This record gives sequence, C-alpha cells and structure tokens, in this order.
Amino acid sequence: MTIRRKVATAAVSAATVLGTVLAPAASADVSPLAIRQVASGLNQAWSVDFLPDGTALFTEKDSRKIRKIAPDGAISDVQTISGVSVTKEAGLLGIAVSPTYSSDQLVFIYYTTSSDNRIAKLKLGQAPTPIVTGIPRGSQYHHGGRIKFGPDGYLYAGTGDGQNGDNAQNKNSLGGKVLRVDKNGAAAQGNPFNSRVYSMGHRNVQGLAWVGSQLYVADIGASKVDELNKITPGANYGWPTCEGPCNNTGFTNPVKTWPTSSATPSGLTYYKGSLFMASLKGGTYKLNTSGAGGKLYTNLGRTRDEVAGPNNVLWVITPSGIYNADGS
Repeated sequence: MTIRRKVATAAVSAATVLGTVLAPAASADVSPLAIRQVASGLNQAWSVDFLPDGTALFTEKDSRKIRKIAPDGAISDVQTISGVSVTKEAGLLGIAVSPTYSSDQLVFIYYTTSSDNRIAKLKLGQAPTPIVTGIPRGSQYHHGGRIKFGPDGYLYAGTGDGQNGDNAQNKNSLGGKVLRVDKNGAAAQGNPFNSRVYSMGHRNVQGLAWVGSQLYVADIGASKVDELNKITPGANYGWPTCEGPCNNTGFTNPVKTWPTSSATPSGLTYYKGSLFMASLKGGTYKLNTSGAGGKLYTNLGRTRDEVAGPNNVLWVITPSGIYNADGS
C-alpha cells in the first residue's frame, strides 16, 4: 500500500489539483473536485469514521478488516471481524464511532453473516457484541449497510430489502428501512410504529446525511431511477410498488431521482452547504437540499462513501483508495 500524503495537513485548495489529474467537467455539470490521495491498494473499502484524535477508522468489505489511518498518515490493521459472509454486496460494511467515544470507547459496525445482516458494538481489538440481528440478507445483493449517529445521539442504519421487495412494506421486517436505535440496539425514544423502524418502503439505502436535524437518504433503485429522499418519521417511500415518484396515497415521493445508469448512489454527507453523494457509476454528485446540482467528474471511477471529516476536509472512499478533497 502506498501512502500519498499526511492526513492531518490542511484542506486542499479548490483551485489546485494535487495527486490526481481530474477529467474535465461536462458543461451541464458542476466543477470538478480538487482531490488528493490518502491511500491506495485497498480491498473494497466501504465506510470511514473518525476517533476524537482524528484517527480515521475504515472498513474493507472483502477482507473483513477494520483498519486505521493515524493523524501522522500511518495505516495499520486494527482487527479482522470473524463470522462475516462476503458475496457481491455482502461483507463488512458500515462503521460508526460513538459520539461519546472518549468515555465509552465504543465503535459500531454493520456486517453480513451467513443468515442475516446485523449491527454490533465493540471496543477496538475486542470481539463484537451484536445489538441488532435479523436484518434480511439476499444471496448476493440489497444489504444496505450504512450506519451513522444522528444529531440526536441515536444510531441510524440504512437497510436493504434482501432481494425481497415485500420486506420493505412489512412493518415487522427490518429490511428496506431506515432504523433508529440506541447503543444497545433498542428502539429509540419517539420512534414511529413503536419499533426500531424509523421509515419504510426503501430498496437499498446506503447513504445517510443530516442538514441540521433533517435526515436525507440515498436509495439505490432497480432499473428505472435512484432516489434522494427527505425522511419524515413513519413515512413510506413506496418500494416496491413505486420506483421514483408516484401518486399512490400514503407514499412519500423522493426529492430527486436519477436514471440508475448514471448514479447508483452509496454514501452521502453534508459538507460546506451541499450534499455530496457517492456514485457507484463513477464520480460524486454535489446537490442542494432540493436535489439541484450535478456530477463532479473525476477519474476515480466508483465512489463508495463521502464523509465530512476533520480539518474541514471531504473524504472520498473508492473500493481501492481513500482521498481528501475540497468541495467548495
């Protein structure tokens, strides 16, 4: 693995491209990212979060490893998670550091086993303790996997329908949902349905981001459109009856859609006044809260996660590398 830079350096100037040459932006889209490589040679990097000292923790889906990038730029393994089942979209997926890490030392992970997807908590180097089990898994696809702590201190999880669309409309299933739980996996106070379910009718949620207290999610579509949704607690976003907007009573329409051929969204973050959305079809989308904006063209190919990190820097995760960017 080659380290390209020190993590703790200042944000990259938006006017200067460092480390990576960018493809020119199409005239209909927004300007390209100025970007700098942090690490390369990774094994399906999937998610990143940060310890209080600025250390980056990231997951590798296929190696089943939690790894870290220290503030001085050194990369090392933390541990391999046992019992993880790896298929096309399954493996070690999301990671979230407790907002009270300094006192509880807890890190949370989302991963696939041979029978389900689950969320577990752990102290680094120790075995994980599952707190939410029974999230449906498919044979290959629709596992969801993103976890983040919200501004209310609760842990949110985006789940997939496990290749069974009926799960998304079943209030008793954890599949095709946004979940909201406490650090022990219990339903958060004030949840709709008196359960762990916060919203339903999703297909494969891999992006979670807040603008103030308002949650937005990115949901991967089937063959028509992908969605950016503004989440209302208890709302139903229509899958599998609707893919994209529809007029069915009781369903909430997305804020924005894109053809699945151009987006296929994954991670989502709010950074410097805009939503940044990873695209498995390549590049990064820069959007406002109504969905207006366009794709930032880079030569990075598939992007898996976008995270507003320390030092006011945007972190861009691809399957094989990690990058810092300035998205001004």
